[in-house]
Amino acid sequence: MATSQSALLLQKQLNELLKHPVEGFSAGLADDNIYEWEIIIIGPPDTLYEGGFFRAKMTFPKEYPLMPPKLKFVSDMWHPNVYPDGEVCISILHPPGEDKYGYEDAGERWRPVHTVETILLSVISMLSSPNDESPANIEAAKEWRENYPAFKKHVQRIVRNAIEIGLPFTTA
Repeated sequence: MATSQSALLLQKQLNELLKHPVEGFSAGLADDNIYEWEIIIIGPPDTLYEGGFFRAKMTFPKEYPLMPPKLKFVSDMWHPNVYPDGEVCISILHPPGEDKYGYEDAGERWRPVHTVETILLSVISMLSSPNDESPANIEAAKEWRENYPAFKKHVQRIVRNAIEIGLPFTTA
């Protein structure tokens, strides 16, 4: 059976990341499936998430790179741009084209030039600078705006839990 173009591209991106690791995250295959990646994102320095090791799963569609992957935290995450179920909500992970709600410009959304590296660097940036104007987690955004000390305490708790990186990777 012929290997699809998306699988070849993903294998190339994985090989590049293994050859030239990028600070802030690590990535590998889940169960030798090129379309399912296990990710560990290291909480960025000088942020509330500093010191945490956050597990995530990135799932690629067969139409990659024409369509974006989905990224979902497996570790607990309290952030305005992460749905309560762990799914990350950032513009570059939204399907290409016009936003039906008119919030995002088409140029901010998914483009085939994005790679695993650019996606994960965007997520690290998101951890540093939440966008509370268009939240995925309304409660986290509300707490971020209205009760920052409580938000900070909530994040510190998940960071403490996320330090348990030595445990086996499991999905919920």
